Amino acid sequence: MDTLSIFFTVSIVIFTIGSFFILFKWNKKNKTKETPEKISSLSHQMQLQAYERLTLLVDRVALPNLISRMNQSGLSAKEMQLLLIQTIKQEFDYNITQQIYVSAEAWNAVKNLKEQTMLIINQFSSTLPQEATGADLNKLLLEYLMNDEKGNLHELVGEAISYEARKLL
Repeated sequence: MDTLSIFFTVSIVIFTIGSFFILFKWNKKNKTKETPEKISSLSHQMQLQAYERLTLLVDRVALPNLISRMNQSGLSAKEMQLLLIQTIKQEFDYNITQQIYVSAEAWNAVKNLKEQTMLIINQFSSTLPQEATGADLNKLLLEYLMNDEKGNLHELVGEAISYEARKLL
């Protein structure tokens, strides 16, 4: 290896090390320090957003809203049952990570709402004859909601989530 090659190699190494050193210093100088107040504020904001997302989830899986959104003519009761159950599961799965930001009680209330809503759909679907339509199932579910106060579990869960969120404010 000749001296010119060694000179260029050494120059490149020195330039690279110098560049890394300058970038490191610049990055360290410009990096903002995370104070406990900033971290707490960010955590607080994330919790509020999680409660907001869960409020939306509760509203979306509430039977009256679910039925009005998923109502399709021409479906059998069995097809409508599967569509409603699948939609509930998808909504829940989409929001499952919110559990790390909310209280255990709030998350359990949302889980119970999901399970109870699916149970109601499955139970009413099983009472219908094979030739029943999706409209028949929807009508039966809506009549249940109008006649039984326990059918409005989504309202109680929504109130509980709102209460938890207000405690953070």
